[in-house]
Amino acid sequence: MKALIIRIIKQIKNDKRTLMLFLFAPLLLLTLLFLLLGETNYKPKVMVSDIPNIILDKINNLEIDALNNKDIDKVLKEKDIDAVIFMKNNKLNIRFLNNNAMKNGKVMDALKDINDNNIEISYIYGSDKTSLFNSLGFVLLGVLSFFIVFLIAGISFIRERTSQTLERLCLTPIKRINIVLGYTFGFGFFTTIQGILIIIYSKYILGMDFSGSILLAITVMILIGMAAISLGMLVSIFANNEFQVVQFIPLIIVPQIFFSGLIPLEAIPYHLGNIAYIFPIYYGCSGLEGIMVEGSNLISILPYLTGLILFIIIFSFLNILVLKKYRKI
Repeated sequence: MKALIIRIIKQIKNDKRTLMLFLFAPLLLLTLLFLLLGETNYKPKVMVSDIPNIILDKINNLEIDALNNKDIDKVLKEKDIDAVIFMKNNKLNIRFLNNNAMKNGKVMDALKDINDNNIEISYIYGSDKTSLFNSLGFVLLGVLSFFIVFLIAGISFIRERTSQTLERLCLTPIKRINIVLGYTFGFGFFTTIQGILIIIYSKYILGMDFSGSILLAITVMILIGMAAISLGMLVSIFANNEFQVVQFIPLIIVPQIFFSGLIPLEAIPYHLGNIAYIFPIYYGCSGLEGIMVEGSNLISILPYLTGLILFIIIFSFLNILVLKKYRKI
């Protein structure tokens, strides 16, 4: 047993990647969690209309502007605000865009000195009865699909290398771009089936809310899967075995989850929310949120579709470049 213990210690000591994962990956993730989930100086923005001064004096820690447009829903959709507060039937009404626990909770905290019995709360999208499963549905679908496809694609591509299949392909006249596209669309066929099954199962079996087009949601899921395939292939080229592909998960996949919409980007301190724009999961989950929660059409989610397509192109281009080490140009 002593010899086995010593062998394992020496083996991990000589494997710098595993050693770094053991010692420093938890510290990195804990630091990220501290920054994302710690105290935030985020101050909700609200617009008010016809609110008596006696009530305004009781509101704290809010950025308040006067509401000039009577179309409250239009203001909430188009303006960068968290709520509209107005008087109706002698009661204080608060209108939110959706049931976002973090941002809405900040608004309600600012109104804690006001009697709850005199407050009416309503939402444009969703309601108080919306379950957590439905509220975070767009995150669950995007993250699960991306994670599973990334893992399968990465491990499968490693097996193609260890079985010498990739090397033999690179010895043939076939172009590197054809190799990359072949693997991408080969896995993409099953990713398409996966996306269709996930959306249909989520809506018709689990009863997940979908305000927009099912076909658009499937399109986003397919693009999420394609981006995961391209990234999985890229990562696998720098790994020597399946275990090393798994080692990349805490560094590549886990941080993306925090920027998928799980936490409102504007509420993340130190402007760290801007990091989301370099992650494909952000574009995928934001597109799904627009479709599932807001009922967005193709034009509305086009920026997110474009972002996913750009990531697929960039990862594929990098895959083509790194395949040079298997073939002399």
